[in-house]
Amino acid sequence: MYVYDQYDQQLLNERVAQFRGQMARYLDGKIPEEEFLPLRLQNGIYVQRYAPMLRVAIPYGLFNAKQMRTLASIARDYDKGYAHFSTRQNVQFNWPALEQCPDILERLASVQMHAVQTSGNCIRNTTTDEFAGVTADELVDPRPYCEIIRQWSTFHPEFAYLPRKFKIAVNAVPGVDRAAVKVHDIGINIVRNEQGELGYRILVGGGLGRTPIIGSEIRSFLPEEDLLTYLDAIIRIYNQFGRRDNKYKARIKILVKALGVERMQELVEAEWQRIKDGEDKLTQAELDRVKSHFTTPNYQTLESNPASLQQAQAQDAAFARWVQRNVRPHKQAGYAIVNLSLKQKGNAPGDVTAEQMDAIADLAEEFSLGEIRSTHQQNLVLADVEQQRLYELWQQAKSNGLATPTLGLLTDMICCPGGDFCALANAKSIPVAEAIQVRFDDLDYLHDLGEIDLNISGCMNACGHHHVGNIGVLGVDKKGEEFYQISLGGNGGDDASLGKILGPSFARDAMPDVIAKILDCYVAQRIDGETFLETYRRAGHTVFKEAVYGKAD
Repeated sequence: MYVYDQYDQQLLNERVAQFRGQMARYLDGKIPEEEFLPLRLQNGIYVQRYAPMLRVAIPYGLFNAKQMRTLASIARDYDKGYAHFSTRQNVQFNWPALEQCPDILERLASVQMHAVQTSGNCIRNTTTDEFAGVTADELVDPRPYCEIIRQWSTFHPEFAYLPRKFKIAVNAVPGVDRAAVKVHDIGINIVRNEQGELGYRILVGGGLGRTPIIGSEIRSFLPEEDLLTYLDAIIRIYNQFGRRDNKYKARIKILVKALGVERMQELVEAEWQRIKDGEDKLTQAELDRVKSHFTTPNYQTLESNPASLQQAQAQDAAFARWVQRNVRPHKQAGYAIVNLSLKQKGNAPGDVTAEQMDAIADLAEEFSLGEIRSTHQQNLVLADVEQQRLYELWQQAKSNGLATPTLGLLTDMICCPGGDFCALANAKSIPVAEAIQVRFDDLDYLHDLGEIDLNISGCMNACGHHHVGNIGVLGVDKKGEEFYQISLGGNGGDDASLGKILGPSFARDAMPDVIAKILDCYVAQRIDGETFLETYRRAGHTVFKEAVYGKAD
């Protein structure tokens, strides 16, 4: 993983000291509320429904056991003993005291972590595939490119006050997208052209929220060395022409929609021609410098699918089921990628206790070279596990509530914190998630249903990505009462699509029955081998609508 040098650490230490002074002056009444607002946002601090929320950056989802133990200590010392992993691969604390935030940031800095640009109208954490660097089907490891973007965008003076927050995602696997690049402000697919040269296919103007839009291709191939200059050109155009009079219309997707992608392309290309050979043009030396900061695992020569693993699977059906769902192939023979589930029944999706965080750090050190990844689906990954030790790892993960064998299934849902925490939410999300987890807890049934993305958001801001859930649930407010609207057919993958609203919304206690009707319809309509999404796309929206609401007279 990326290891800081002296300049990275100095930058971080100075940032903490700077914010500590700003906080002291605010608490002394020397900085008014409206002036302190952007300062705390730039350090990841929101004021939520009941308490401040501190969002900690995990660049491209990669961190280590020491950092995880520090997060656990913060949860224990400054919060209520747990933390929440978000869809942007970051981690959030929901209950820190505002005046203690500088102390938390100092503790984070001691292990090369921070909260810089995790909120505010700036370029946020660049996300990527949680299997980056260990999956055999990627063109290259995308993480050094994410790190290049991180270094370029952090403290970028021109982009500190954009019209709105700005999100970039990078994908390097042809035909597969685990980073949802098509619903980001800028989506980057690393590709090779017909000459075999490495470069990028650039998408722009995607996003969710109250105006969900799939991103449009603005360049089919951008040479490798032009990554930063082209991103610079796009964001300069957005910074210049993006609306600032209406926060709901301030995203780049609205600008692209208003201009048309062809006009947006003309503006960006003209700006890029002006700056493309400037100081941000990537050199091979710079690419090599950043790549050199990523440690290379010292893999051993191991046997693939060893007899001990086969025997354990034959003798223990629960272990075999976990391997089938939660373990993925590794590019290195004899190794496996393990997904630790944060979707145990009774817990809010993405939540993890301090004790579990310590246990995960132990597992990472004992089984996976000390590294951990956080995922877009609100789970964690141990990326370098020897196959011959999978059974031992599973037993320890299971004892810590981290081995629910449901990865990619109905109850492996994305869920925002909703009205239990968020001041923006119209309805609670967590109780809906819990009710669905309780109703559909039969593993045989879940495995029979196969892969289904169920995403829940507490409001139109769509932090739970309901628009791209195969089944999307949106909390809505009706005269002070909480209701939930269903959409079907969304998908955040390579063939991305936005869900279509099914019909009138439902009360919270009706949600498990509504989901059951949708699933019954799927089972009745599916052809052998079809996923839920394939059946929905083939059978059509009306079939599912009639299954839930009945046929119209």
